[in-house]
Formats: sequence, C-alpha cells, structure tokens
Amino acid sequence: MSKPTLTAVFIAFLLTSSGAKPNGKNKKPKQVVPAIECDMRAGKIHLPEFIVKCPANCRETKEKVYGTGVFASISSICNAAVHSGVISNSGGKVIVMKMAGQATYKGSFANGVRSLSLPNWRESFSVSVGKPKKGVIYPSTLVFVPSKPTIVKTGEPKDLPYSTVSPVTETPEPELITTTAPPTTTHMTTPTTTPSTTSAKPRATVHKVREAGVHRTEIIRRQPHVPSASAPDPEDPKPPPETSHPREAPAESNPFESGFIARGPEPPARNPELSDRTQGDPNCKVDIAFLMDGSWSIGKRRFKIQKDFLAEVSQALRVGSAGPMMGIIQYGDDVVTEFSLKQFSSSSDVKPAINKITQKGGLSHVGKALSYINKHFFSDANGNRGGAPNVAVVLVDGWPTDRVEEASRLARESGINIFFVTIEGPDENEKQNVVEANFVDKAVCRTNGFFSLPISSWFALRKAVQPLVKRVCDTDRLVCSKTCLNANDIAFVIDGSSSVGTGNFRTVLQFVANVTREFEISDTDTRVGIVQYTYEQRLEFAFGQHNNKADLLNAIKRINYWSGGTSTGAAITYAADQLFSKSKPNKRKIMIVITDGRSYDDVRAPALAVHRKGVIAYSIGIAWAAQDELEYIATDPDREHSFFVDEFDNLYKYVSKIIHNICNEFNSQPRN
Repeated sequence: MSKPTLTAVFIAFLLTSSGAKPNGKNKKPKQVVPAIECDMRAGKIHLPEFIVKCPANCRETKEKVYGTGVFASISSICNAAVHSGVISNSGGKVIVMKMAGQATYKGSFANGVRSLSLPNWRESFSVSVGKPKKGVIYPSTLVFVPSKPTIVKTGEPKDLPYSTVSPVTETPEPELITTTAPPTTTHMTTPTTTPSTTSAKPRATVHKVREAGVHRTEIIRRQPHVPSASAPDPEDPKPPPETSHPREAPAESNPFESGFIARGPEPPARNPELSDRTQGDPNCKVDIAFLMDGSWSIGKRRFKIQKDFLAEVSQALRVGSAGPMMGIIQYGDDVVTEFSLKQFSSSSDVKPAINKITQKGGLSHVGKALSYINKHFFSDANGNRGGAPNVAVVLVDGWPTDRVEEASRLARESGINIFFVTIEGPDENEKQNVVEANFVDKAVCRTNGFFSLPISSWFALRKAVQPLVKRVCDTDRLVCSKTCLNANDIAFVIDGSSSVGTGNFRTVLQFVANVTREFEISDTDTRVGIVQYTYEQRLEFAFGQHNNKADLLNAIKRINYWSGGTSTGAAITYAADQLFSKSKPNKRKIMIVITDGRSYDDVRAPALAVHRKGVIAYSIGIAWAAQDELEYIATDPDREHSFFVDEFDNLYKYVSKIIHNICNEFNSQPRN
C-alpha cells in the first residue's frame, strides 16, 4: 500500500473514533424536562430557575395557590401555572423562576383556580411558558429540600439554633444530587456549584407595581460574576408604566435579598425637610383616596358643596407624613387623579388644591372608578406606604350608573376598605332607574352600617365630616386590611412533663418559634402568649409582653424546661383565665396545645369551655399522646385542627400545615 493511502486511512480512523460528524457539527443537546405531581410546591425544589412538566387535571386537585402573578413558595407550581394561564388544565411545561419573598400576596380568581391572599412569605416564584430560550439548558434532575431537619441535641437554651434556617423555612442546605444534564444557562446558578459561587449572595433590583388590584414585585436578578447578554441591566432598570398624573414619579428601586428576617415593626419614615406641623396625626395612619362625583347630574352648586366638604375633611384629618395621607380622584364618564397620596403632606397644602378642582362631567361610573383605584392609585409610585391601611371613600349623588359589585370585590380582596357616602339617594319613583340594587351592601367590607353614611341632602353633608373622620381613623375596624397573619391572639400551651425530656423540649420550642415567625408581631397585629404545664401551670409570658418579632423569638428561646406530670385539662383552663380573658375583642383567639401523653385529668370540659368562648383550638400529639383527647381539644372539624407525629423530630412537618389552615379559615370567613 502506498504512503498516501496509509495516511488517508489513518485520518479516517481518527475522525471515526472522535465521533465527529461529516459536516463537522455536534448534535444539539436535548432538553430533558422532569415531570412533577400537581401538589409539588415551588419551595420544595432548591433551584433558582428550572423547568418542569405538569400533569393534566391539576385544577381538579384544588391544590393551594397564594398570590397573583407572583406566588408564595408554598403554592402548587402546576395550579399557579394554570391560574396564570401559562398552561391549561391539560398540563404542560412550565419554567419556574424563584425570587425574594413579599410582604403581601393578593388572592384572585383566574382560569378556574382561586388563589388566596397571604402576607409576608419568605420566598416567591413566577411561572412562564415552558419554552427555553435558545442555548439555555435547564437541569434535567431536580434538587429537593431535605425531608429531615438538622437535629441539634442540647439541653441548654443558649444552644437553640434560632439564627439558623430550619427545614420548614424551605431554604436549608440542599441535598447534592448529580444531574445528568447540568445547566449551561448563563443567567442562573444552581445551589450545587462551587463554594465561591454559592457563598456570594445574589442581589436583585426591585420594582413594586400595582396591577389589577395586586402588588406585584418585578425582580431583575443579578448573579455575581455571571455576565448575561439577555438580562436587562439592573443598574438601568426600566421605569414602571406612566400614570395619569404628570407629577407622579416612578417607584424607587431597592435591592434586597431573599430569605426570612425576623424583625419588629419599623417606625414611620420621617422626612427631614418636613416640619413637625406636617407630621400629621400618628393615631390615624391611613392612606385615603376620596372618589368625588363629577357627573353632570350633580350640578355646579352641589359640586362646590362637595369640594367644601372634602376641604373640611382634610383639615379634620390633620394630613401628614406620619399620619393620614390623602389623594382625590374625580369620576364621571372618565376617571382622573386630581392629586396622589404623596403630592401634599399637610392639610394646609391640600385645601387650596381641592379648591382648584373643576367638574369633568359625564355619568356616575362608580364601578369604573373603583377599578381605577385598584389598578392604579394605591401604588408605591403614587405614595402608598404599605404599612398603612388603604381606604377609599366614595361620594355618590343619587346612585351609580354602572355596576359596582365585581369592581368592589376585587378592591376588597386587595385590602382596600371602601366607604360609601350617598347623598339624596333614589326615591320610590327613581328606584327603577338604579342599575344595581343594594349597590352599597355589595361594595363595602361589612354591611353593619360602619362603612356607609347615607345623607338626606347635600346641605346636610357637612354634618358627616366628624363621623367620617372618626371611622376612617378607626384602624381596628378597617377589616379589609386585616389578614390571617396580623389579626390574632395565639396561645401556645406546652407540655413540660417528665416524659418529654430536655432535648425534645428544645425541639418543641423550635417548632413554636418556626410557627411564630410567620406572623406579623406587634401590639396592634398578632400577639403571642405561652403557658407551660405539668401538674401545675406556669405563664411564660402574656399577650403583648413581647411586641416585636426579635424580642418574642428570644423570649421563646429562654424558656426553661420544667418536668413533672401531665394535667392538660387544667392547663387549658389556666390559659383561658390568664391569656384569653385579656384578649382584644377584635382579635381571633387561637390556642395550640402540644402534648406527648395522656392527661391525668379530664380535657373535655375545659376544651368545650374555650370553644364556647370563640377560641379556635389546635392539638398536636407526639408519641404517646391519646388520640381521643386530641380530638376533644381540637375545634371541629378534627382533621383540620388535630395532628399527630410519632416522634418530636417530625414536628417541623406541621408548621406550614398549621399556618395554611389558620389562613384558609380566615380567608373563608363570610364577609358580613
């Protein structure tokens, strides 16, 4: 064989052995999409961004979803995708993007799925159509949160790891699972990368936008040392959509990191440029939108009376940055923001602004006005302060010329407290012209008369100034601002008997802390008290004794194990006398009893007594606890209020379940 021929054979052998294709191109790797069940929650998957395939008929499983657009991480991925319209009920591929937790998640109904409201969850996620961008390969194997907690065995209170993240927070160290197709995307990193990558904390540029009655947090992720050609530059974020008023500024961008931080209530921000005169009444910290009737039916003279009324209300409110802030919307055929919440910071500035308002005319489109404030008015860009209740006061001459029920429902679900001031309502001959009968009852937060002020004539309107101001400043009765996490008095009744032991008692305290940290803690929000019992009872601390989250968690950590017998019935009676007898009338009373054995005394009579006083009772049994006693203690239905675990280390499993049940019960309460 000649020398050239041998060379050609050798080259052909090298090409064949290297796996090269005749055209010199490697085959494009195929995206492997892991399948999940309908009940898979986003928080259970420890990846910042991933793709999954949902099965069909998830909507029928009624798995819980919290939020709209941006969802709390305890939500079902698949039902969140159906709710968002990313997939239909027949299933499909979904891309999930994790993001930082939010202060509020607003419920809504969409695509056959009802999402619930939930404030203050530690982690969020969004969903999008499961079609990866060109060149992006997502993990083909999912990294799950560990199913077992890290057990700290110690008898010393100082060693309890409250500063660490427990498994129930859904953000522990991940299990290391080798993926068959590691991610090659340039805009995300997995938790299983090198220490130098995982130790750097990703930051985010945040825009809070109110759309369709929902606060949505739009996050542009910025991973350290990872360039991205497709992601927008976080240092030059796009501003939110322009509002209807030229003087309104876009929302500020604020970097923050994901994860739960236990902290007390923050003091109201103080503007050093404002004098003490402009601080307002701190006992009336509310954000108020006044919807004034600008329809032609009102006439010029009565329109002037309406302006005078609003000017008087502004003076009585004592508008200021630490107290009430007010804005005005005029509605007719169209809806116009006359001035936003942040535009004026004192009553003396508000009054001349009201005098300059001119009548726009048209029909009385109240429903349209309520939709407008829900979508556009109560936004961060317009001065919404978040911690202040949102109030809308609607002035109506006669009756609305459009429907208000659906628009007001969406506004209420967004936390807006709607008041109606109706002047010269329809007489018997005019009722046939009313578009929606009983429109006030359909619109307000409660139909008990607190949220409605019927005025017989425009000339009597001035008499409503003080009653209206008193009501909008009564924050305890602004029920649309109440949530499942800020409206409770919670008593933990903890078994300290000898059978528990020091180490297990610390595990119980960790469970109590993990439940507690999910609530908004202050004297006006949720309050927590704790009773430890054996044969005797000891009040560890009462409601309101610790009025911020950090102090409360430290107080729980300092509780010392007692040891002794088990008299659960006497402990329930003691909690009723020492804690619930001092509960505030506007608070939901919740008792959580934790025991590891059968009681030496009767639990039925004490439990029935607290049930009759309106206490919602949960029972948690461990190891040798008696099932019949747990059911006696628990509020009906037992399956929603009574739980059992075989060992103390499994208590953490019921943290999210108890929070979910408390919120579900709150959200399902009748409106009236």
